[in-house]
Amino acid sequence: MTLTKSLQKRFVFAIAVFLFIGAFAFGKGVTLSGIIVDSDGQTVKKATVTLLSGGEVVKEDNTSRKGKFKLKKLDLGDYVLQASHKEFGSAEMIIVLSENKDIGKFSLGLEVESGPVVEGGSEGSTLTPTLTAEVPSTLTLPQTAQAMGSPSKDFILNELNFEIKKLSAEFKHLSQEMGDLKALSKMWINPLTIYSKEIILKNGSTVFGKIIYQDDKSLKVETLIGYLIIDRAQVVRIVDNVITEDTQEYIPEQIRESYTPPPMPKLARPQYTSPNNSMRDASAKFSANCVLVGNISEKKDSQGNIIFTGEIKNIGGRRSDFVKVDFVFRKNWSGETKTLTTFVKGSYNTFDTGIVSDASLLPGAVGQFDLYVPQGFGAFIGYSYVIDWEEYQ
Repeated sequence: MTLTKSLQKRFVFAIAVFLFIGAFAFGKGVTLSGIIVDSDGQTVKKATVTLLSGGEVVKEDNTSRKGKFKLKKLDLGDYVLQASHKEFGSAEMIIVLSENKDIGKFSLGLEVESGPVVEGGSEGSTLTPTLTAEVPSTLTLPQTAQAMGSPSKDFILNELNFEIKKLSAEFKHLSQEMGDLKALSKMWINPLTIYSKEIILKNGSTVFGKIIYQDDKSLKVETLIGYLIIDRAQVVRIVDNVITEDTQEYIPEQIRESYTPPPMPKLARPQYTSPNNSMRDASAKFSANCVLVGNISEKKDSQGNIIFTGEIKNIGGRRSDFVKVDFVFRKNWSGETKTLTTFVKGSYNTFDTGIVSDASLLPGAVGQFDLYVPQGFGAFIGYSYVIDWEEYQ
């Protein structure tokens, strides 16, 4: 009985000692060590070595002069070992610790996507990473920008292309609106850009528009202010204007900087031959006064020549000699003009110099005039006239 109790006490004591030693041994933990080298195999000092577990830092250390590191008191499990240096780059690997490990030489500059699993190593040997088929679920792997929620390159390119197309559409819309505004401004400055018909009436007014309908009694004209119905009997003439594009003046390169464009040409004025025009302002009893009777009619012959005809009457108190009508034709809107002159067919008169003229009008007499505008004269957009005469009596 005494022997049995002694053996039980010894067995219990042995078990307690074993458990104490085991707890002390396991409580101490395992150690991970190795050497950090560069891509040429040379040891790297002052490299930062970090051990991660579940994305959190467990241990961190710097290498010695010989590039060695040692991480102590580590628990068993799966880790990610990261090593970095500002000159030689960085590298990382996956390590499974089940006992003390010496990974040997760990080269910087490696880029491991899924990470190798290191079961062990010996000092003096260079570590060769190997990819594993299974990755522990508790391991946090490096994530890409797309996995972290950042937009991908394709998404960014699509957004930029959409913005470019949007800006292009807005630019085209603004360009179209600018063109419409320019067209409206041209229309108000020069209505002939849209309405090419110039209708001259007997009351002296001019209507620019487009003839929509016409017959032997009236004309329906589209104008800037709407539609107008014009009595054909009130129409003197209708001018069809042709708008030509302005040609840019050529300027030699040597004088472009100092070149000044010439001033706009002024309308030509008829040259009067009367020595003293103030005599016309005298009373009708002592001077001649020639005026137009009726309207100037216009017609075109079979050869395309335009003929202007009309009558001039001397309503003054003296004879008028060399009675003529000066027509000033407007060739275009830039101010170019041409002048043609015709004499009135009146009574014959012989002057002291022996010159005989049939362009004299006695007081109260009426004389006709005809002006032929040849086909080669070219188109014109309108005209004005001035009656001139001399007084030798």
